Amino acid sequence: MPSLDNQVAVVTGASRGIGRAVALHLGAIGAKVVVNYARSAAEAESLVQEIAALGGEGMAVAADVSQPSAVEQLFEQVMERWGRVDVLVNNAGMARDTLLLRMKPEDWQVVLDLNLTGVFLCLKAAAKIMVKQRQGRIINITSVVGLVGNPGQANYSAAKAGVIGLTKTAARELASRNITVNAVAPGFITTQMTEKLDPGPILAQIPLGRLGSPAEVAGLVRFLAADPAAAYITGQVFAIDGGMVMS
Repeated sequence: MPSLDNQVAVVTGASRGIGRAVALHLGAIGAKVVVNYARSAAEAESLVQEIAALGGEGMAVAADVSQPSAVEQLFEQVMERWGRVDVLVNNAGMARDTLLLRMKPEDWQVVLDLNLTGVFLCLKAAAKIMVKQRQGRIINITSVVGLVGNPGQANYSAAKAGVIGLTKTAARELASRNITVNAVAPGFITTQMTEKLDPGPILAQIPLGRLGSPAEVAGLVRFLAADPAAAYITGQVFAIDGGMVMS
């Protein structure tokens, strides 16, 4: 099993769903995990306790990562406690779905602010630290809808497509400092964001015939974050979607 002993991993939007599973997976292999959350303080603190039970160490930090000042304070707290950042998982996100012609400008903007600008702000803050360390791994959680689009999700699809472009550019800029930057593009995963959807039409699009689990996404993130075999992988987008999107 790859190890992150004595390394620090920041996971945004970590209190539930995919972020929670990622935090647990990284904590289980020795990482000191920063559990970022925006509103779910009780869930974040509970997750820190679960990480400790696995033998890891966690710290819950509230921050709206769409806000530059909040991101600055988040990374200041991390550096004050642990003095380094080795892994960043940009997972925080939201959806406000409606058809394009009905979408209000504020619904467009709030999704872009969190799902794309938040990734940029955290990536930039972490990269400044990693450049000095001359090593680091950054994993951005995008979505298959950023690759193919989806009716009713113009804002979400645009933001996630932007994350892919940002990932590739950052990978090129940071490679000389031994920093890898990759993106993970989940399909339909069993989280609170998908539990209200009608599974019938969704399953018809998935060759494997089922939804994915947060743990499966977390396993891929763990590989990119910790495995020595991932050291030569950068600028890539990994779809984990049961075969829904094949290019």
